[in-house]
Amino acid sequence: MNPAGAHDLTEIRAAIDALDGRIVELIGERQAWVERAGRLKRTQGEGAVRAPGRVEAVIERVRALAAPSGASPEVVERTYRALIASFVELELDVHSREKGS
Repeated sequence: MNPAGAHDLTEIRAAIDALDGRIVELIGERQAWVERAGRLKRTQGEGAVRAPGRVEAVIERVRALAAPSGASPEVVERTYRALIASFVELELDVHSREKGS
């Protein structure tokens, strides 16, 4: 559905809810990859998990993808920084468990 074609708030909210479902599915898929990365890094230090250079490369890449997709680069950056911070904590947990194994 095109947002310009929406005629009432109920319709808009339904479309947003559908998008949220897709976003959550993608977050779950990303989580599986992050957990796998955490397991592979079990012999490396915390710096390999935090990987600030990688974080900045991801931020730069998604900011570049934002405008052509009709998204605000600033909103995309803030969203990804929060997403990455949460996944870093998850990966550290996986990394810690795997390192102890």
